[in-house]
Amino acid sequence: MSIEVGSKLQGKVTGITNFGAFVELGEGVTGLVHISEVADNYVKDINEHLKVGDQVEVKVINVEKDGKIGLSIRKAKDNPPPQRPNSNHRPRRQEERRKPVENFEQKMARFLKDSEDRLSTLKRSTESKRGGRGAKRG
Repeated sequence: MSIEVGSKLQGKVTGITNFGAFVELGEGVTGLVHISEVADNYVKDINEHLKVGDQVEVKVINVEKDGKIGLSIRKAKDNPPPQRPNSNHRPRRQEERRKPVENFEQKMARFLKDSEDRLSTLKRSTESKRGGRGAKRG
């Protein structure tokens, strides 16, 4: 039996660890399905998805020089990965449509005003904690 990257095979789960499951592919050949390759969603406990003795379809994702075989259950499924919407064609939100376009000078003026407001508020709160200016101490 020739094991090539990309081929789909049937196997039997022979062992489960906290990092994955060992799958026997036949003729004494065993590969590892890493926990991240078990399902499309996050797998906290592999025992919720697989048991020793389960028959599974796996896809060979890599074969190391030392004979280690990397397998995937989720890539063996025929359903294509979900398509992400193209970020260039997202619909604009209501507030984005109404907002007027500001030039650099307008943005800078708004920034300076906001900055001065924040500084004055900060000074007011700091002075009240110190007792204000010119407060006489007895």
